[in-house]
Amino acid sequence: MTETIYIKNMVCPRCITSVKSIFDEMKIKTLRIELGTIEIQKPILEQEKAKLSQKLESIGFEILDDKNASQINQIKSIIIQAIHHDSEQIKTKFSELLSNKLNQEYSALSKKFSAVEGITIEKFIQKQKVEKIKELISYQQLNLNEIADQLNYSSSAHLSSQFKKITGLTPSQFKQLKKSDRDFLDKI
Repeated sequence: MTETIYIKNMVCPRCITSVKSIFDEMKIKTLRIELGTIEIQKPILEQEKAKLSQKLESIGFEILDDKNASQINQIKSIIIQAIHHDSEQIKTKFSELLSNKLNQEYSALSKKFSAVEGITIEKFIQKQKVEKIKELISYQQLNLNEIADQLNYSSSAHLSSQFKKITGLTPSQFKQLKKSDRDFLDKI
């Protein structure tokens, strides 16, 4: 009989590697690891779970025992995975993606997320997209139209509008700010 353990703060492939190493170190057989979830071969005892929890907390992670908290964490992980690590998934409607992955109606997921997080799923998605835009602007490899296309915006104007609403800056102002930061660092 397998067990799924939900882990808070897993946001990137390096997080998966770090968490996997703890499970390996403790000789807990993992079957599947994704952002926010780990399926293990057999349930672990409470004492072993406490030790696992302590080791995970020492590197910034947390085991989620509450069902609502773990589901909210799953929603966040799916969104982060799609926006930051899997450009193909971002072309799918997030409502469909979340419903399909979590086998639940989007409206129920949305209500639960808003109640626990204090913001809507849509706002969380917008914030994650803006973080990705900042990253892509900093790399200076894509123009705004290419970034808009990659992140599934209808246009670069829509991207710019959302970016300014969240950051208070236009993408051009942000790019100039990052350039002046780099220029300053080069002079040190």
